[in-house]
Amino acid sequence: MTTADRAAAAFQQVYDRAPTGIWSAPGRVNLIGEHTDYNDGFVLPFALPYRIAVAAAPREDGVLAVGTLGVDGNVQHADPFPIADLEPGVVPGWAAYPSGVAWVLRSQGITGGADLMVAGDVPAGAGLSSSHALECAVALALLGLAGLSPDGDEASSPTRQEIARWVQRSENDFVGAPTGLLDQTASLCCVEAHALFLDVRSGKSEQVHFDAAAAGLEVLVVDTRASHSHTDGGYGARRAGCERAAEILGVPALRDVEVTELTETLARLPEDLRPLVRHVVTENDRVLQTVDLLHANRLGDIGPLLSASHASLRDDYRVSCLELDVAVDAAMAAGALGARMVGGGFGGSAIALVPVGLHSDVEKSVFAAFAERSLPKPRLFTAVPSKGAGQDR
Repeated sequence: MTTADRAAAAFQQVYDRAPTGIWSAPGRVNLIGEHTDYNDGFVLPFALPYRIAVAAAPREDGVLAVGTLGVDGNVQHADPFPIADLEPGVVPGWAAYPSGVAWVLRSQGITGGADLMVAGDVPAGAGLSSSHALECAVALALLGLAGLSPDGDEASSPTRQEIARWVQRSENDFVGAPTGLLDQTASLCCVEAHALFLDVRSGKSEQVHFDAAAAGLEVLVVDTRASHSHTDGGYGARRAGCERAAEILGVPALRDVEVTELTETLARLPEDLRPLVRHVVTENDRVLQTVDLLHANRLGDIGPLLSASHASLRDDYRVSCLELDVAVDAAMAAGALGARMVGGGFGGSAIALVPVGLHSDVEKSVFAAFAERSLPKPRLFTAVPSKGAGQDR
């Protein structure tokens, strides 16, 4: 049964009627380009086949009612809340995510109430953007109930880029997580068999062909099961540090620092800010190098760039952790061409670029390394670039 089927069945059971429609959005893996999005830089994500589905139908009383179907088959309900009364801080816990989307859409004139039922298989807390998948699916559902679609011909229809910015606002201003624009844009705009090369500042994007299987490779995801959260202070502190460095340097964002000028630029900064700037500037350069290699059909050569990204995130940005380092080191020891942590850090997942014939060796190496350190057994799966968000039916 698909996530859409599960959401529809749970909706029928809870609300005693069929949903008007079902919308879904995927989680994502960021191939490379970490902590560059909120510095106006470059990112290269692709969508996962794992999705969050939202079955929805309108209400006449202006109230938002949300239920979520757990892996145990039980439905958890949030307290119904009038959309007109939504304000940051009034909705606790997981319900803040869909409520925040309704709050932002209210400012766009979307005020109708709705019954929502959520089901999904994006691993929560794994750094694969489950929260953004939820928010994007809810945004499409509420817009769809209002007769609007990013794929519609109406002049009033929002673009996917506009919806991504609305979702970012809900995350930043309602939920209180200072995230950038990578995850929302990836969930909404990725297409099958491609990675999305996005210039966050300009909004310009390119779908770059990415077929690892055709090159005899796969992107192996290691969900370390070390949970992370963007609402924790470490993420926000690093973002604030980047903004402070840009202010000292007199540039709009760290995107404006050229890698060829890095040594000279770092000398102008306090010692505590230098590692942050070094990571962002070199990471932007690594994204551009990776895109060039993909354009040249040299997918197997991006491995060292992935590994350099991890070293920078670990040593300069300091957002890795034991589980992520163990996963990366074990994968490399078993023959991976490159490996790195993905997502905001402090937990979550790592990826490894692995020759198909070495999948079993890498898997065994990772499991053994975690067991040796008495860490919980990680979850491994192959990431296949998949389609972005849309209406299922």
